[in-house]
Formats: sequence, C-alpha cells, structure tokens
Amino acid sequence: MKDFIKYVFATVTGIIVFSLIMGILFVISLVGLAASSASSVPVEDNSVFTLMLSGQVNERAEEDIIALLNGQVTENLGLDDIIASIKKAKDNENIKGIYLESGLFSIDTPASAHAIREALLDFKKSGKWIIAYGDSYTQTTYYICSVADKVYLNPQGMVDWHGLASNPMFLKDLLAKFGVKFQLCKVGKYKSAPEMMTADGMSEPNREQVTAYMTGIWKVMLKDVSESRKISVDSLNAYADRFITLANQPDLVKMKMVDKLMYTDEVKGEIKKLLKIDADDHIKQLSISDMINVKGKKEKGEEIAVYYAYGEIIDSETGDLTQQEHNIVATTVCKDLEKLAEDDDVKAVVLRVNSPGGSAYASEQIWHAVTNLKAKKPVVVSMGGYAASGGYYISCAANYIYTEPTTITGSIGIFGMFPDISGLLTDKLGIKFDEVKTNKHAAFGTIARPFNEEEMALLDQYIGRGYELFRKRVADGRKLSVDAVEEIAQGRVWLGNDALGIKLVDAIGSLDDAVKKAAQLAKLNEYKTASYPAPTDWMDQIMSVTNKESYLDEQMRATLGEYYEPFHYIKGINKQSAIQARLPYFLHIK
Repeated sequence: MKDFIKYVFATVTGIIVFSLIMGILFVISLVGLAASSASSVPVEDNSVFTLMLSGQVNERAEEDIIALLNGQVTENLGLDDIIASIKKAKDNENIKGIYLESGLFSIDTPASAHAIREALLDFKKSGKWIIAYGDSYTQTTYYICSVADKVYLNPQGMVDWHGLASNPMFLKDLLAKFGVKFQLCKVGKYKSAPEMMTADGMSEPNREQVTAYMTGIWKVMLKDVSESRKISVDSLNAYADRFITLANQPDLVKMKMVDKLMYTDEVKGEIKKLLKIDADDHIKQLSISDMINVKGKKEKGEEIAVYYAYGEIIDSETGDLTQQEHNIVATTVCKDLEKLAEDDDVKAVVLRVNSPGGSAYASEQIWHAVTNLKAKKPVVVSMGGYAASGGYYISCAANYIYTEPTTITGSIGIFGMFPDISGLLTDKLGIKFDEVKTNKHAAFGTIARPFNEEEMALLDQYIGRGYELFRKRVADGRKLSVDAVEEIAQGRVWLGNDALGIKLVDAIGSLDDAVKKAAQLAKLNEYKTASYPAPTDWMDQIMSVTNKESYLDEQMRATLGEYYEPFHYIKGINKQSAIQARLPYFLHIK
C-alpha cells in the first residue's frame, strides 16, 4: 500500500512539474514570437518586394496568437500594412521594384482595391518598376495589377473581365416557412437594409441607388485600367460584354490586356534582367511580413493620431453581435477618443472610418465623443470602403472629410426592424398565450403577438425623431440647412465621387492626404503619426474566450462563401440594437 501511494504521489508530482515546464515554455515561445515580430528586417541591395495578392484583406490585420500556435491560420492581410509596405519600398533605395503575383484574393470593398492601386501608382513616381504575373487574374486583382509596367499571364491562364453585378438575397419567404416575419419602421425611401428580411425583391428606389453606385465604381475601374493599359474605355466595355474571361490566351495579348504569356521561371528571368544579375543568381525578395518589420523613414515632430474605426457599430462589448468580427464598440471608442482629447502630446486626430453603420444609439454616442474631441484639436475623417449610415453619422462632425472615389457613403436614414415569432410559437409549435395587464401598453413587445396598429404608430414616431436628429447632426456638421440635407438624405447611398458634389465630403483623397490636412489645421511644420487603438495584446487573446470560436468561424466562412454573411447576420440579429442606422450588410458586388 505504501508503494502504491508513493507511485501515485510521484506520478502526480511528475504531471504537475511537466505542466509547469510546458507552461513556462509556452510563455517563452509567445514572448519570443512577440519579440521576433518586433525585430527590424535588414534590406539587402538590389532587392524586390514581392506582394502576393492572395488571402483576405481587411482594414487592419491582427495576429491571432491562438490560431497561430494551433497552426490554424488563414491568410489575413491588413490594408494599412499593404500601403505602408509599398511606401517603404518606394523610399528604400535598396529595393529596386515590386513583383505582384495574382492569387485567390478577397478584398472588403472596391475602395480598398483603389487605395492599393493608388499606392502602387505613387510607387512608380520613384522611377522604380512593377511587374505582375498570374496563373489567372480575378477582376479585382487585374484592376490592381494593371498598374504594372508589364502584366504577364500563364500560357493557359485567364483574365476575368466581366463588369459588375449585384445579386442581393431575400429571406422573407424562407422565414415565413418557419412562421417568422419582421415588422418594420423606417424613414427614408432609399433605406434598403431591411429589404432582405421584409421584401421579395429590390424596391425601385433601391434599384436606382444600386445602379448608380455600381455604375460609378465601374467607371472608375474602366478609367484607371484604360490609362494604365492604353486601352480605350469603349474597348474595355466591349471586352466585358464579350466575356473575355474565357478568351483564347493569345487573344488577350492582342487586346493588350496582358503583355506576354509566360511560365513562372520565365518571369523570374525578366526580373533578373531588370535587376541586372546573372540568370543563375538568386533574387533577393522581401515578403509583406518582412516589409512590415522594415524600418521606414524616421518621422519627427508633433504627433498626429490615426484612429481606426472599422466594422459594425455596436453599443458595448457584450452587445449586438458576436465578437468574431471586428466591431466599433461605442463604449470603447468613446473612452479612447476622450483620452486622445486629453493627451497634450497629440495635436490632431485622423479618424479612419470603414463602417456600414449599426446601432443608432452607439452612433450618437460616438458623434458626441468626436464633437468633444473637435473642441480641443482638429479632427479629419478619412473614409475607407464604407462610411455610410452610422459610419457617416460618426464622421459628419469632423473639421474636414476625405473620401476615396468609390467609398460607399451617405445613407442618412434610420430604421427599426422587430422580429415577430408569434407564428412560429403558436401555429408551428402549438404554444398558446393569455394576457393580464395593469396598463394599456404593459404588454408592449410581447412575443405572444405582433405589434398592433397603435403600437406601430408609436414606434414610427420614435424612429421619426431619430431620423430628424440624424439629419440635424449632418446639417450642423456640414454647415447645410436641414432642407438641403433632406434632399440628399432619405437613406440614399452615394459614391464618394458623387458625395463631393453634394457637400457630404470635402475632398477626394487618401489616408495620407487626411494626415497632411490634419497637420495643416494644427499648424504643424513637422509631424509624426501614431496608430490607435493598439493591436490586441497576446495575453488578452489567450485570456479571451472568443478566440476559441475563431477557427470554427473561419471554417464556416470558407464553407459557406457568399452565404456566410446572411447566416452570420441571422445568427446575431437578436443581439442587435433595435434601432439601426446602417447599410444593407451585403452589397453583393461581383
């Protein structure tokens, strides 16, 4: 018996010691990982920056430590990292050119693709070269790569060039099969966000605005490709109509869509010629991860804060949606902006907005925080892919607003969408309800029945007051009359180029342009930038429960493809704030 106890004790002690050692090694590995990511990467002379256009591009990329340790990482690129890397490559005399390789590339919005393309055009001003190659090009990757000095294609590859299409999804009849319907209160005839749940197809006002902004995006793409490839706009439109995606490859060369058909080893030979090295020499390459850790030009002077606000606007961290997507959390953003307002070292703030909107309550809170910040120092907004509805709400108080040409903005409107599951409960499941109440509206919002006519009238009044407040915020911020705002409001979505003419924005420009404007307003001759908020600390990621779900969510996205967003939306709809200032979540441009 004594030997048994001794062996058990020794075994337990061994397990504890082993666990402690593994825990220490785990922490050391994480510290090493963090330290390695922060180390500077040297750049050898005659190097090439290789930018792989593959994976998912979002406004910012945050490293998922848990997924990384589990080997469960999908390619996730940050637009900020891509543009910063291109800028570093331009400024670094040891980097002679950029090699673009087209792959399976998914980008959040057309405006983000335009921003990358503009950064590449700026790179070419240095006199350095850009070479592009692909086994095939999607329409988006071709749009970006068309800026290159030479565009090469696999001899058996394809160039997808077909124009733009939108195929919104409508779930009303599906929900009806389960006895579920949505009751709607909205202001703005163009406010189309609820249509997915309440309609069978696009309303005419929605069709009008979708046609307008898609046509505007396509015009920008045609113009840019035409200028770079020296192909007329009429020819590019004709190519799209002929669906040259399936064209014979030599014909693509005749059309000037590509310069030459080549295999990978032959492209390497072309790059070696540009680098003036021998055919058997090794090409010195830097990846995007290398470029992130390459030192850029040293900035000096006063600080301009660049605050990134991207994703859905929600009330709190435990609020509207699951936390697997990046959100603009009102409670957090308001605290952050208050700190920037009180920080004497920060002389101006650029608010980088990429949001389709969300909670009207949260949007009002952030608008208030921006207003307080503006009272102490200049605030300039840089609009990314979206700055619409709630995204525009939080932008309109700024001193100055920049937009990309293809930014989706405006959508000044508000709605409330309330699920009625009484049909599911009563007709499908056979649940019966009764009612006793002390006051007329004591049962307001009960799941036992839909809203009655009087209750809907009360909700309409409430939503109407929210719209009037939104409209006034825009009028005050943009120095317009309420009547002038009403003419461009009604929930209407505008493209950045069009928003300029109706005074919703002040100029077309990039994030860099917004930073320069902030420096001008703050009267700074020299300045440096700092990005906020800081990336999530690796220890916080380990302690966070949500990381346990991130891999499953990634796999669900990969499996469902374009159907993921509707699924994700339905899954979290009961967690959303009832009153919304937001775009249709899915624009479905392909």
